Amino acid sequence: MGETLTGRHVLITGASSGIGRAAALAVAAKGATVFLLARRADELEEAVAEVRAAGGDAYGYRCDITDTESVERTVFAIQRDHGHVDMLVNNAGRSIRRAIHRSTDRLHDFERTMAVNYFGALRLTFAVLPQMRERRFGHIVNISSAGVQVATPRFAAYLASKAALDKFTEVAAVETMADGVTFTTIHMPLVRTPMIAPSGNQGPAETPEWAAATIVRALVERPRRIDVPLGTIAEYGALLTPRLRDRILHRYYRALPDSPAAKGEDGDGSAAPEPDSGWAEPARSRSTPLRVTGTALRRVGRWVPGTHW
Repeated sequence: MGETLTGRHVLITGASSGIGRAAALAVAAKGATVFLLARRADELEEAVAEVRAAGGDAYGYRCDITDTESVERTVFAIQRDHGHVDMLVNNAGRSIRRAIHRSTDRLHDFERTMAVNYFGALRLTFAVLPQMRERRFGHIVNISSAGVQVATPRFAAYLASKAALDKFTEVAAVETMADGVTFTTIHMPLVRTPMIAPSGNQGPAETPEWAAATIVRALVERPRRIDVPLGTIAEYGALLTPRLRDRILHRYYRALPDSPAAKGEDGDGSAAPEPDSGWAEPARSRSTPLRVTGTALRRVGRWVPGTHW
Protein backbone atom coordinates (compact mmCIF):
# COMPACT_ATOMS: atom_id res chain seq x y z
CA MET A 1 0.00 0.00 0.00
CA GLY A 2 1.53 3.24 -1.14
CA GLU A 3 -1.02 5.44 0.62
CA THR A 4 0.04 7.22 3.80
CA LEU A 5 -1.62 8.47 6.96
CA THR A 6 0.44 11.65 7.11
CA GLY A 7 -1.18 14.28 9.27
CA ARG A 8 -3.76 11.93 10.79
CA HIS A 9 -4.21 11.63 14.55
CA VAL A 10 -4.78 7.95 15.39
CA LEU A 11 -5.77 6.69 18.85
CA ILE A 12 -5.05 3.03 19.63
CA THR A 13 -6.23 1.24 22.78
CA GLY A 14 -4.39 -1.70 24.30
CA ALA A 15 -1.20 -0.31 22.78
CA SER A 16 1.35 -1.44 25.36
CA SER A 17 1.87 -4.92 23.88
CA GLY A 18 0.79 -7.40 21.24
CA ILE A 19 -1.32 -6.19 18.33
CA GLY A 20 -1.71 -2.67 19.71
CA ARG A 21 2.01 -2.10 20.07
CA ALA A 22 2.75 -3.47 16.60
CA ALA A 23 -0.07 -1.36 15.17
CA ALA A 24 1.32 1.80 16.78
CA LEU A 25 4.67 1.18 15.07
CA ALA A 26 3.05 0.46 11.71
CA VAL A 27 0.66 3.42 11.83
CA ALA A 28 3.43 5.82 12.87
CA ALA A 29 5.56 4.51 10.00
CA LYS A 30 2.77 5.63 7.67
CA GLY A 31 3.16 9.20 8.93
CA ALA A 32 0.40 9.42 11.52
CA THR A 33 0.63 10.91 15.00
CA VAL A 34 -0.23 8.03 17.32
CA PHE A 35 -1.85 8.23 20.75
CA LEU A 36 -1.20 5.02 22.71
CA LEU A 37 -3.63 4.07 25.47
CA ALA A 38 -2.98 1.34 28.03
CA ARG A 39 -3.28 0.63 31.76
CA ARG A 40 0.29 -0.48 32.45
CA ALA A 41 2.41 2.67 32.67
CA ASP A 42 5.84 1.02 32.37
CA GLU A 43 4.98 -0.94 29.23
CA LEU A 44 3.22 2.11 27.80
CA GLU A 45 6.35 4.23 28.20
CA GLU A 46 8.44 1.51 26.55
CA ALA A 47 6.03 1.33 23.60
CA VAL A 48 6.09 5.11 23.10
CA ALA A 49 9.89 5.11 23.27
CA GLU A 50 10.03 2.30 20.69
CA VAL A 51 7.81 4.19 18.25
CA ARG A 52 9.83 7.37 18.66
CA ALA A 53 13.11 5.50 18.26
CA ALA A 54 11.80 4.24 14.92
CA GLY A 55 11.17 7.84 13.84
CA GLY A 56 7.45 7.98 14.63
CA ASP A 57 5.42 10.63 16.43
CA ALA A 58 3.81 9.02 19.50
CA TYR A 59 2.29 10.02 22.85
CA GLY A 60 1.22 7.75 25.69
CA TYR A 61 -1.81 8.15 27.93
CA ARG A 62 -2.56 5.84 30.81
CA CYS A 63 -6.24 4.93 30.67
CA ASP A 64 -8.62 2.29 32.02
CA ILE A 65 -11.28 1.87 29.34
CA THR A 66 -13.64 0.18 31.82
CA ASP A 67 -13.81 3.46 33.78
CA THR A 68 -15.93 6.24 32.25
CA GLU A 69 -14.14 9.02 34.12
CA SER A 70 -10.74 7.70 33.05
CA VAL A 71 -11.82 7.64 29.39
CA GLU A 72 -13.35 11.11 29.49
CA ARG A 73 -10.30 12.53 31.23
CA THR A 74 -7.92 10.93 28.73
CA VAL A 75 -9.82 12.02 25.62
CA PHE A 76 -10.09 15.55 27.03
CA ALA A 77 -6.32 15.61 27.56
CA ILE A 78 -5.66 14.40 24.00
CA GLN A 79 -7.97 17.02 22.52
CA ARG A 80 -6.41 19.70 24.73
CA ASP A 81 -2.86 18.73 23.75
CA HIS A 82 -3.39 17.84 20.08
CA GLY A 83 -6.71 19.31 18.98
CA HIS A 84 -8.61 16.28 17.74
CA VAL A 85 -8.68 12.56 16.98
CA ASP A 86 -9.11 11.55 13.33
CA MET A 87 -9.16 7.79 13.77
CA LEU A 88 -9.77 5.36 16.62
CA VAL A 89 -8.66 1.72 16.81
CA ASN A 90 -10.57 -0.19 19.50
CA ASN A 91 -8.00 -2.92 20.00
CA ALA A 92 -7.92 -3.51 23.77
CA GLY A 93 -9.50 -6.83 24.64
CA ARG A 94 -9.87 -9.67 27.11
CA SER A 95 -10.15 -13.30 26.05
CA ILE A 96 -11.37 -16.24 28.11
CA ARG A 97 -11.37 -19.81 26.80
CA ARG A 98 -13.54 -22.03 28.98
CA ALA A 99 -16.34 -24.52 28.27
CA ILE A 100 -19.81 -23.37 29.29
CA HIS A 101 -20.30 -26.28 31.70
CA ARG A 102 -17.29 -24.95 33.62
CA SER A 103 -18.74 -21.42 33.61
CA THR A 104 -22.12 -21.93 35.30
CA ASP A 105 -20.75 -20.43 38.53
CA ARG A 106 -18.55 -17.86 36.75
CA LEU A 107 -20.89 -15.20 35.41
CA HIS A 108 -18.13 -12.70 36.13
CA ASP A 109 -16.18 -14.16 33.17
CA PHE A 110 -18.89 -12.87 30.87
CA GLU A 111 -19.17 -9.56 32.71
CA ARG A 112 -15.42 -8.93 32.50
CA THR A 113 -15.21 -9.63 28.78
CA MET A 114 -18.20 -7.38 28.10
CA ALA A 115 -16.67 -4.64 30.25
CA VAL A 116 -13.54 -4.47 28.10
CA ASN A 117 -14.47 -5.77 24.65
CA TYR A 118 -17.89 -4.13 24.32
CA PHE A 119 -18.51 -1.37 26.83
CA GLY A 120 -14.86 -0.27 26.78
CA ALA A 121 -14.98 0.15 23.00
CA LEU A 122 -18.26 2.04 23.29
CA ARG A 123 -16.81 4.44 25.85
CA LEU A 124 -13.99 5.43 23.52
CA THR A 125 -16.33 5.64 20.52
CA PHE A 126 -18.79 7.88 22.35
CA ALA A 127 -15.95 10.06 23.63
CA VAL A 128 -14.53 10.85 20.17
CA LEU A 129 -17.69 10.71 18.05
CA PRO A 130 -19.00 14.26 18.80
CA GLN A 131 -15.83 16.00 17.56
CA MET A 132 -15.65 13.65 14.57
CA ARG A 133 -19.18 14.63 13.58
CA GLU A 134 -18.38 18.29 14.15
CA ARG A 135 -15.34 18.06 11.85
CA ARG A 136 -17.30 15.82 9.45
CA PHE A 137 -14.48 13.30 9.32
CA GLY A 138 -13.58 10.27 11.36
CA HIS A 139 -12.88 6.57 11.05
CA ILE A 140 -13.26 3.94 13.77
CA VAL A 141 -11.72 0.46 13.51
CA ASN A 142 -13.15 -2.20 15.80
CA ILE A 143 -11.09 -5.35 16.27
CA SER A 144 -13.44 -8.32 16.30
CA SER A 145 -12.73 -12.02 15.82
CA ALA A 146 -13.13 -14.56 13.04
CA GLY A 147 -14.44 -16.74 15.84
CA VAL A 148 -17.68 -14.73 15.74
CA GLN A 149 -18.26 -16.08 12.23
CA VAL A 150 -17.11 -19.59 13.13
CA ALA A 151 -18.81 -19.83 16.57
CA THR A 152 -15.65 -21.39 18.01
CA PRO A 153 -16.37 -23.65 21.02
CA ARG A 154 -15.12 -22.67 24.48
CA PHE A 155 -15.05 -18.96 23.61
CA ALA A 156 -18.68 -18.14 24.48
CA ALA A 157 -17.81 -15.20 26.75
CA TYR A 158 -15.28 -13.67 24.39
CA LEU A 159 -17.28 -14.15 21.19
CA ALA A 160 -20.52 -12.88 22.71
CA SER A 161 -18.81 -9.59 23.57
CA LYS A 162 -17.32 -9.30 20.08
CA ALA A 163 -20.65 -10.16 18.45
CA ALA A 164 -22.29 -7.32 20.38
CA LEU A 165 -19.60 -4.93 19.12
CA ASP A 166 -20.12 -6.19 15.56
CA LYS A 167 -23.82 -5.39 15.59
CA PHE A 168 -23.28 -1.99 17.21
CA THR A 169 -20.75 -1.15 14.50
CA GLU A 170 -23.13 -2.23 11.76
CA VAL A 171 -25.87 0.06 13.07
CA ALA A 172 -23.52 2.97 13.80
CA ALA A 173 -22.04 2.83 10.28
CA VAL A 174 -25.50 3.27 8.80
CA GLU A 175 -26.45 6.15 11.11
CA THR A 176 -23.24 8.16 10.58
CA MET A 177 -22.99 7.93 6.79
CA ALA A 178 -24.01 11.57 6.30
CA ASP A 179 -21.73 12.73 9.14
CA GLY A 180 -18.50 11.72 7.40
CA VAL A 181 -17.76 9.08 10.07
CA THR A 182 -16.99 5.55 8.84
CA PHE A 183 -16.36 2.22 10.54
CA THR A 184 -14.35 -0.92 9.81
CA THR A 185 -14.81 -4.27 11.54
CA ILE A 186 -11.77 -6.56 11.36
CA HIS A 187 -12.53 -10.21 12.06
CA MET A 188 -9.05 -11.15 13.21
CA PRO A 189 -7.87 -14.76 13.14
CA LEU A 190 -5.81 -16.14 16.01
CA VAL A 191 -2.78 -13.90 16.59
CA ARG A 192 0.27 -14.93 18.58
CA THR A 193 0.21 -12.47 21.52
CA PRO A 194 0.52 -12.70 25.31
CA MET A 195 -3.30 -12.67 25.51
CA ILE A 196 -3.65 -16.20 24.11
CA ALA A 197 -0.85 -17.71 26.22
CA PRO A 198 -3.11 -19.06 29.03
CA SER A 199 -5.22 -20.97 26.48
CA GLY A 200 -2.31 -23.07 25.26
CA ASN A 201 -1.64 -24.10 21.66
CA GLN A 202 -4.74 -23.55 19.51
CA GLY A 203 -3.18 -24.12 16.13
CA PRO A 204 -1.64 -21.80 13.53
CA ALA A 205 -1.56 -18.13 14.45
CA GLU A 206 -0.63 -14.93 12.66
CA THR A 207 2.03 -12.54 13.92
CA PRO A 208 1.26 -9.17 15.57
CA GLU A 209 3.01 -7.55 12.59
CA TRP A 210 0.52 -9.21 10.22
CA ALA A 211 -2.35 -7.94 12.34
CA ALA A 212 -0.81 -4.44 12.39
CA ALA A 213 -0.60 -4.41 8.58
CA THR A 214 -4.29 -5.32 8.46
CA ILE A 215 -5.11 -2.41 10.76
CA VAL A 216 -3.11 -0.05 8.54
CA ARG A 217 -5.12 -1.29 5.57
CA ALA A 218 -8.34 -0.59 7.47
CA LEU A 219 -7.21 2.97 8.23
CA VAL A 220 -5.99 3.70 4.70
CA GLU A 221 -8.74 2.06 2.63
CA ARG A 222 -11.58 2.29 5.20
CA PRO A 223 -13.63 -0.76 4.06
CA ARG A 224 -16.72 -1.82 6.01
CA ARG A 225 -15.22 -5.23 6.87
CA ILE A 226 -12.01 -7.17 6.61
CA ASP A 227 -12.42 -10.92 6.96
CA VAL A 228 -10.20 -13.95 6.52
CA PRO A 229 -11.15 -16.95 4.35
CA LEU A 230 -11.87 -19.19 7.36
CA GLY A 231 -14.52 -16.81 8.65
CA THR A 232 -16.20 -16.43 5.27
CA ILE A 233 -16.26 -20.20 4.72
CA ALA A 234 -17.79 -20.68 8.17
CA GLU A 235 -20.52 -18.13 7.43
CA TYR A 236 -21.42 -19.86 4.17
CA GLY A 237 -21.29 -23.20 5.93
CA ALA A 238 -23.78 -22.00 8.55
CA LEU A 239 -26.16 -20.95 5.75
CA LEU A 240 -25.78 -23.92 3.40
CA THR A 241 -24.89 -26.89 5.63
CA PRO A 242 -25.63 -25.91 9.24
CA ARG A 243 -25.79 -29.47 10.61
CA LEU A 244 -22.48 -30.42 9.04
CA ARG A 245 -20.92 -27.23 10.38
CA ASP A 246 -22.18 -28.01 13.89
CA ARG A 247 -20.86 -31.57 13.75
CA ILE A 248 -17.42 -30.35 12.68
CA LEU A 249 -17.34 -27.78 15.49
CA HIS A 250 -18.46 -30.39 18.02
CA ARG A 251 -15.62 -32.70 16.98
CA TYR A 252 -13.26 -29.75 17.34
CA TYR A 253 -14.70 -29.12 20.81
CA ARG A 254 -14.13 -32.75 21.83
CA ALA A 255 -10.64 -32.90 20.34
CA LEU A 256 -9.22 -29.85 22.16
CA PRO A 257 -10.04 -29.92 25.88
CA ASP A 258 -9.96 -27.01 28.28
CA SER A 259 -6.53 -25.71 29.22
CA PRO A 260 -5.21 -26.17 32.79
CA ALA A 261 -5.98 -22.49 33.40
CA ALA A 262 -9.63 -22.97 32.41
CA LYS A 263 -9.87 -25.97 34.75
CA GLY A 264 -8.61 -23.84 37.61
CA GLU A 265 -5.29 -25.65 37.76
CA ASP A 266 -3.28 -22.60 36.73
CA GLY A 267 -4.87 -19.21 37.31
CA ASP A 268 -8.43 -18.32 36.29
CA GLY A 269 -8.23 -18.85 32.53
CA SER A 270 -8.49 -15.17 31.76
CA ALA A 271 -6.19 -13.19 29.54
CA ALA A 272 -3.59 -12.23 32.10
CA PRO A 273 -0.55 -10.67 30.43
CA GLU A 274 2.44 -12.95 30.04
CA PRO A 275 5.87 -12.41 28.49
CA ASP A 276 5.94 -12.63 24.72
CA SER A 277 7.21 -15.92 23.35
CA GLY A 278 9.62 -14.13 21.07
CA TRP A 279 8.33 -16.12 18.11
CA ALA A 280 8.36 -14.23 14.84
CA GLU A 281 7.62 -15.18 11.28
CA PRO A 282 10.44 -14.59 8.80
CA ALA A 283 10.03 -11.47 6.72
CA ARG A 284 8.56 -12.09 3.30
CA SER A 285 8.90 -9.86 0.29
CA ARG A 286 6.45 -9.65 -2.59
CA SER A 287 7.26 -8.54 -6.08
CA THR A 288 5.42 -5.63 -7.68
CA PRO A 289 3.39 -7.86 -10.09
CA LEU A 290 2.21 -9.97 -7.13
CA ARG A 291 1.19 -6.89 -5.17
CA VAL A 292 -0.74 -5.47 -8.12
CA THR A 293 -2.45 -8.81 -8.76
CA GLY A 294 -3.35 -9.20 -5.10
CA THR A 295 -4.82 -5.70 -4.96
CA ALA A 296 -6.88 -6.29 -8.12
CA LEU A 297 -8.25 -9.61 -6.85
CA ARG A 298 -9.09 -8.11 -3.49
CA ARG A 299 -11.07 -5.30 -5.11
CA VAL A 300 -12.93 -7.71 -7.36
CA GLY A 301 -13.68 -9.89 -4.35
CA ARG A 302 -15.45 -7.05 -2.59
CA TRP A 303 -18.24 -7.24 -5.17
CA VAL A 304 -19.05 -10.78 -4.05
CA PRO A 305 -21.58 -10.67 -1.17
CA GLY A 306 -20.04 -11.85 2.07
CA THR A 307 -16.49 -11.94 0.74
CA HIS A 308 -14.31 -9.27 2.34
CA TRP A 309 -10.78 -10.72 2.04
